[in-house]
Amino acid sequence: MTTTDFLPYAVIGATGQQGGAVVDALLGAGRPVRALVRDVDSAKSESLKKRGVTVIRADQDDTRSVEKALRGIRGLFLMTSYSESDGGTEGETRRGLTVAEAAARAEVPLVVYSSVGGAERHSGIPHFESKRRVEEALSGLVPSLFVRPTFFMENLARSIVADDSPEFVLRLPIPGDVPMQMVSVTDIGRVSAAVLIDPDSLPTGSVEIAGDVVTFARAAELIGRRLGKAGRFESLPLSVLADDADRTAMFQWFVDTPGYQADFEATRRLEPDVLDLSAWLDRVIEPSGVVR
Repeated sequence: MTTTDFLPYAVIGATGQQGGAVVDALLGAGRPVRALVRDVDSAKSESLKKRGVTVIRADQDDTRSVEKALRGIRGLFLMTSYSESDGGTEGETRRGLTVAEAAARAEVPLVVYSSVGGAERHSGIPHFESKRRVEEALSGLVPSLFVRPTFFMENLARSIVADDSPEFVLRLPIPGDVPMQMVSVTDIGRVSAAVLIDPDSLPTGSVEIAGDVVTFARAAELIGRRLGKAGRFESLPLSVLADDADRTAMFQWFVDTPGYQADFEATRRLEPDVLDLSAWLDRVIEPSGVVR
């Protein structure tokens, strides 16, 4: 073993879904983890500490704090978000640039960035374009590899409610017969951890990942079956998104273009047990119908 074998992997977003999945995968592989968080005393941070994770305060709007937290690591997992409360896509880009600059100053040997499928294809979708700007910044400053997830299966969980209704209805502003490539957050974490641990496993420098491709009509049927009832899809007009230009552009992109273009073979090579939608539903919906 070399000295670097004992260095930790840093994770930004460790208290969230994607970063948390990366932490799980790294710990499962016996690797030391350092979590960069805003609040080191939060309940989620305390939970990480109990699992043996080193928790360090780092504010993505403060380059110095991020640079300090990134020194002495073997690699970094980065994800960025675009919520309006954090400045939308402009805030996402700004924070991504801050981390890129800090990583360069800290001489981080590798950054694995969870971007989005299609980021490099000029989609015109605001939160895809912001992630592309982060990709470009990283590429110019530090050795970087990109994991580009497709539609999150977890997005479907918002529609799943355990109740006494005779059927489950999934409603989205898209036709029910449009094939949608999907991936679970668990697999985003496993693929990202695999690439962090073995960068040579991604010789192309990037990979668009998915575990399944199904229409939303089929997804509604599968969810209903898991809930023990009929499942039906209802296509809504784009107008239900009102003035949400970002999501409107995304759902229109799903219909008007080939949309996501995942490499299923590469995904399975990086994570042989990648979940399809049925397997994911078995994991997240209890026999009682309650979503875990």
